[in-house]
Amino acid sequence: MSQDDPLKALSDMASDAHARIQAAHEHINPVVEVRRGMRDSGMPADVMTLDCLRTRRRITLILHDEQPGVLLYQFVTIDDEVGDNFQHMALAEVNTQTLFDWMQEYFG
Repeated sequence: MSQDDPLKALSDMASDAHARIQAAHEHINPVVEVRRGMRDSGMPADVMTLDCLRTRRRITLILHDEQPGVLLYQFVTIDDEVGDNFQHMALAEVNTQTLFDWMQEYFG
């Protein structure tokens, strides 16, 4: 994972995982979106969502400037507000397979 631009690296992994999940499971068609709202409102964080419209489930991924090298993530529904109960893991441990597995298990 590139430490220079973690959002770009995460976006690339999400794109690769998206392509793999569509090839393996045609009923899972996730929507990947980078959201600038937190940063635009003054919070030093980038947010990416992985949504499954069929199941109405969402995986929220956050890269927070105050926690460099850490990915915050949460499994919620599209209708839920983001809560405070984020799990976290070292960004260096996240890869395309991690995101693929999460989508396959949570959206499947």
